[in-house]
Amino acid sequence: MTFAFAVAPGAPPFADDYTVFVHFLDNGRELLWTDDHQPPTPTRQWKAGDTIRYTRTMFVPKLPYTGNASVEVGLYSPTSGTRLPLAGDDAGMRSYRVGALKIGNAGSNVFVVFKGGWHAPEVAEGASGIEWQWSRKEGVVSFRNPKRDSTVLLQVDQPVKAFDTPQHVTVRVGDATIDSFSLSTGQMELRRIAVTAAQLGDGETADLAIAVDKTFVPAAVPELKSSDARELGIRVFRVFVQPR
Repeated sequence: MTFAFAVAPGAPPFADDYTVFVHFLDNGRELLWTDDHQPPTPTRQWKAGDTIRYTRTMFVPKLPYTGNASVEVGLYSPTSGTRLPLAGDDAGMRSYRVGALKIGNAGSNVFVVFKGGWHAPEVAEGASGIEWQWSRKEGVVSFRNPKRDSTVLLQVDQPVKAFDTPQHVTVRVGDATIDSFSLSTGQMELRRIAVTAAQLGDGETADLAIAVDKTFVPAAVPELKSSDARELGIRVFRVFVQPR
């Protein structure tokens, strides 16, 4: 999704670093999910006459809904909750219609199954549509082999300051390492990983292993004041396989 905000000529400076809210609503204007975020350039750096443009990758969550959905956007203060007036198609309460999409069924998507090395799925509070699974030291996902060159989209983060140095993440298909990267605390990482048909092999399914060099136990981190005795690696939000 590409966002563009045009600041009016002569507009006063922004008094706060506003959050962009992005709401996806069904035909009855019931909230389906959100993609609220901080823009890459904080709003206090926006100047009169500027156009701020940026792109985000957004995933449609698992929904018991098919049909039309509208997209509404606005700006609000994270401290006061006050919404800014914008020029646009106002749907009420300073929420502005900017687009629409049609949500269908999964169709021919390549389904990914979390196999060994994972904890149970967790869901964020509210209607954000955000879901994740914590890995252990190594987690394996399986999917129907498209038998074509493909791109794997992998979205992960590490929300807990449990290490003095970043974790190192390795992604493998079979014996082939197809990606490796460092992951710091608080960093959300979206990787686009190329994988060849030869690396996927000839089997009807393919396995993808996501491994970390170090794990932690929340109960052993005094600052967390937690009784959680699970071994945790990283949070995995999305594994999406896109044949090319």
